[in-house]
Amino acid sequence: MRFKDWATRVLLISLMFMALVLVLIIGRATKLHNNPTTSHISNPSVMAFSQYPQVQFQSAKEPEKKFQNVIKSPVKINKPVARYITTQAFTRYRPSYQVASVDPSNYGERYTQDVNGVTLHNQPIIVIHETGYSASSAVNFFQEAHNDEGVQASYHALVKLDGVVVYLVPPEKRAFGAANSVFETPEGVETVQTNPNLPASVNNFAYHVSLETPPDSYDSSSQQTHSGYTEAQYHSLAWLIAQSQVPDHRITTHRLVDRSGKKVDPINFDGNKFLNLLNTFRQVRPIYRISK
Repeated sequence: MRFKDWATRVLLISLMFMALVLVLIIGRATKLHNNPTTSHISNPSVMAFSQYPQVQFQSAKEPEKKFQNVIKSPVKINKPVARYITTQAFTRYRPSYQVASVDPSNYGERYTQDVNGVTLHNQPIIVIHETGYSASSAVNFFQEAHNDEGVQASYHALVKLDGVVVYLVPPEKRAFGAANSVFETPEGVETVQTNPNLPASVNNFAYHVSLETPPDSYDSSSQQTHSGYTEAQYHSLAWLIAQSQVPDHRITTHRLVDRSGKKVDPINFDGNKFLNLLNTFRQVRPIYRISK
């Protein structure tokens, strides 16, 4: 075979191989572009939201989906006769959110027994707070390690002035949101002592959520009052709590559970506005059982 013929054949084979490689590369790129799963995973906000918090959206059109409680607690759960489902208004409202880590010294596990070994059966409650200063100052404090048990503090979540929800402590953990505290009910008071060196509190069965305090209250001379919370804060607070199965009568404030006589938050909180919004974001659905 002449050298010219051999070189021609080698050139043709090389061109065919290069064309095959080019086709494979184009096909791979097209597959990646059209693959909805890959596109979904590449969205960092979707990834973050699927990891924390673990919230499942449920509208009135989708009653078959399993509902994720905002708060989990090692308590005895009676069989409910009704449950909350979120509404279409809830689905339409999607606040922005952030996730901030909290130093492990500022939260702990939920206990199944108190300091005396008594098994706990408290149903969850939600306690509403305010930060006192800026949201960033609260987050910075929670991210610092505190060895003094009297100083350790945290919320499960807080709502900034612009309505952004900041997730802090996972719901299944015990946040240190209220020190000396009790929750009053028609049947009596509920409180749990988990540390023999500290007063009893509601922390073991509470989900703590705080509103960022408006700047006009940062001056120490005006901390007993301020201009109030923004519309965005009320909407995001109601949206957050609408995801729980905690009934309205077990939603309270730091001021009402406090027994130190020092806590007055949340100041100027419009409870009626909050409950009206909450009831637009969730509704009660009876659970029907077939009698045997």
